[in-house]
Amino acid sequence: MEKAGSGPAAKEPRYLAIEGPIGVGKTSLAERVAEVLGARLVKEPADENPFLPGFYQDPRRYAFPAQVFFLLNRYRQQQELAQQDLFAQSTVADYLFDKDRIFAHLNLSDSELELYEQIYGSLNLRVVRPDLVIYLQARPKVLLERIKRRATPYEKNLDLKYLERLSAAYGDYFFYYNQTPLLSVDTSEIDFLEREEDFQALVKEIKTAKGGTQHFNPLGSR
Repeated sequence: MEKAGSGPAAKEPRYLAIEGPIGVGKTSLAERVAEVLGARLVKEPADENPFLPGFYQDPRRYAFPAQVFFLLNRYRQQQELAQQDLFAQSTVADYLFDKDRIFAHLNLSDSELELYEQIYGSLNLRVVRPDLVIYLQARPKVLLERIKRRATPYEKNLDLKYLERLSAAYGDYFFYYNQTPLLSVDTSEIDFLEREEDFQALVKEIKTAKGGTQHFNPLGSR
């Protein structure tokens, strides 16, 4: 029974999306959260993009086909998700559909972006919105270190300048984000896979998340 004046208990989100720049640890955290919550895991099919290696070698030439491939693949996956019963089982995704526009505005020319926005606008109306978005962030130098450690071949040419631009673009986007509840987490000084207490604290935050934007500071970051 609720105490007088305590208000309704927080409703545990059924559909979570974990987002953030390259190297921040989205997929690793999504896998762990899905396992603990007994949730369905939805992973972005990044490795299926045949234009991605070319993009890292020659961004100007491959930016548009790589971006459109990502957009259509993410949309197809989101449509499959919409056909499933999101209340029968919790779902954790390692991306937010909206992220596509962040990269598009960062990498496409004006004429390419105009065409891209027409395609995106028609698709975005049909996408299922998460109950909670977890925005992971880290300093660009930390992102670069993590990318080097995982040693994905086509990421080897990523440099600090690009990661600074990408981090700034993510920061700008989520500063104004209000489409769903948002939990913002700075992971620069912590590792949810190594520090069990930090991970359990995050799971607790997820289960009790409220509306609006919240900032989570795990003990490991203090």
